[in-house]
Amino acid sequence: MPKFPSDKPVLVTCGLPYANGKAHIGHLRTYVPADIYVRSLKKTGQEVTFVCGSDTHGTPVVLNAEKLGISPKELVEKYHTHFDQIFKDMNVYFDAFGTTDDPENHNRTHEILNTLIDRDYVYPKVIEIAYCPECGRFLPDRYVEGMCPHCGERSRGDECDQGCGKHLEPGELLEPLCTICGGEAQYREQEHYFFKLSGFSDFLETYLNKLEGTINARNYALGWVNKRLDDWCISRTLEWGVPFPGRDDLVVYVWVDAPIGYIAFTEEWANKNNEDWKKFWKGDSRIIHFIGGDIIYHHCIFWPSMLKGAGYTLPWSVVASGMLKIEGKTFSKSRGYVVWVDEDYLEHGFHPDLLRYYLASYTSHTKELNFSWDIFQEKINTELVGVLGNFVYRTLLFAHKNFGQIPPGDIDREVTDQIQNVIDNYREAIDEYEFKRAADTAMSLASYGNTYFQAKEPWKLIKSDKEACGKVIANCIQIVKALAILFEPILPEKMESAYSQLGLEGDIHAMQYSQATVKIEAGTPLPKPSLLFEKIEDEKIEKMEKISNQRIKTATGAEESKNMKKETASKEEITFDDFSKLDLRIGKIISAEDIPKSEKLLKLKVNIGEDEPRQVVAGIKKNHDPENLIGKEIVVLTNLKPVKLCGVESAGMILAAGDDAVLLQPEKDIGPGKRVG
Repeated sequence: MPKFPSDKPVLVTCGLPYANGKAHIGHLRTYVPADIYVRSLKKTGQEVTFVCGSDTHGTPVVLNAEKLGISPKELVEKYHTHFDQIFKDMNVYFDAFGTTDDPENHNRTHEILNTLIDRDYVYPKVIEIAYCPECGRFLPDRYVEGMCPHCGERSRGDECDQGCGKHLEPGELLEPLCTICGGEAQYREQEHYFFKLSGFSDFLETYLNKLEGTINARNYALGWVNKRLDDWCISRTLEWGVPFPGRDDLVVYVWVDAPIGYIAFTEEWANKNNEDWKKFWKGDSRIIHFIGGDIIYHHCIFWPSMLKGAGYTLPWSVVASGMLKIEGKTFSKSRGYVVWVDEDYLEHGFHPDLLRYYLASYTSHTKELNFSWDIFQEKINTELVGVLGNFVYRTLLFAHKNFGQIPPGDIDREVTDQIQNVIDNYREAIDEYEFKRAADTAMSLASYGNTYFQAKEPWKLIKSDKEACGKVIANCIQIVKALAILFEPILPEKMESAYSQLGLEGDIHAMQYSQATVKIEAGTPLPKPSLLFEKIEDEKIEKMEKISNQRIKTATGAEESKNMKKETASKEEITFDDFSKLDLRIGKIISAEDIPKSEKLLKLKVNIGEDEPRQVVAGIKKNHDPENLIGKEIVVLTNLKPVKLCGVESAGMILAAGDDAVLLQPEKDIGPGKRVG
């Protein structure tokens, strides 16, 4: 049974777009389904408030602003305006769209943090922070790069973005480098503030097992809760952001003040509409978060723990989308696998509703979505043009030509039952966040209408029995009305046009599902209809593919050039004394085994001529079978400072070359322990 309408206040939010660049269709994977969901709730008679806003703080904003020679405030204002307009252009309408730099968010963040401090959920601690002696500054988050301590991949300072995906705390990176000057960073002590996330494990396990939403969000979060949760550093050394309470040298970590924005934007809406924001955030409500799959950890672990600690209402549901591919390739702005909403779509004359339909109907919301111009063309031409548009136009054109108005005639019980059955299944799919199933269910009614029209043969009936023909057309028009109401959440602008072509008064956007079976009054004049959808021609798609291919080619060339410059810059001359510091020896592999938590690492035991074999962790799993490594003689750097990778200690480095990790080996066996150099 449908979960709505509810007698509880309902608030729907979307993960905040980061005000540091333009909108691409990956963003819309979250916002369009959320808008569909909100429109659908309203059609059940549910009162719902829909809020969002721009995420404006954090190191990427500061880095980009410094690069452009403008202030962070100027940068975020530019992109906040951009996103606000893009959403409106795509028929996504929020009741409030603020920014995390609004006074309301600063004030609410301070209130929540002070409450957490008073309740002993936040405490100070001296930790080691990466510091660049060349730049003379501490390096938070994306100002520093290095090696992930969990999987060994190159990583950002806040997240292992290329490897295991784990959130990283300040001071965790191995071999830190400054992203500004490229120089080696040092670790220096500094006082920061921590949230006692470790104390919320039991609460989270209970909460997550009851959490509504998509199973990918719940299961991913439970997987982390079942491991050890570490306390969370919630302050940063930056000048841009929400000042940390009581400190003038620290700001609040962006993943604290960003979700608090949901509360602040609700406050902004409430103040403008004479409402009380507390009915959502301090009362018995249903708060529903639509987010991307890459921020589940933050919304299902950090966020509810903060709310619980501060005494706020917890989210009722978290809806996480699958990731995006472009033409079958992993989404990547740097490699050119991106489709910008403005310059690649809207500015080429594509209607926003077509993309809304594609995003909703391509695949299940939790699965990976691939955007391809060929598939886009096929879906629009086959489904919107060939099925939905065809039925609406043929029905209304026939009615206009032969009757000029809604003809009299009772609606068949079979037709009414079919409409009601589709509505019930459609609502159930929406309630379960299955937007593809909802779109397919609505489209099945259009297919039914085409079959009904074809079977009744009104073009023949009009010649022999106009009254009977009128009854057939009245039934077809009733199906058109139902389709307009059903598809309005997905195709709001196009269904507004369809409804106007029925000659009916009223606002299709405010019309509820229950009105789909209410009989249209006979005698209502019918205007001359127009096509709802036009076929997308091959030439148009070829043009778009050419633009995409050129972008990929340009980006690939730029990436290769950038990598070459990096390699050249890294080849600094060293003295023989520098080289002599390296203790390179021949080692013989005596055992090799997988490290289950890692896709790339193997644990090796290597004889280097010492009494005990040396344990070395090497990132060669993808290119080497463990059993084939045993007995091989290789080159080992033996005086490298020991580190832990995926929890396994490594006391050395195996030398390998190239992307395929080709092992460096002596031309003949010479025995373990021999010095190289």
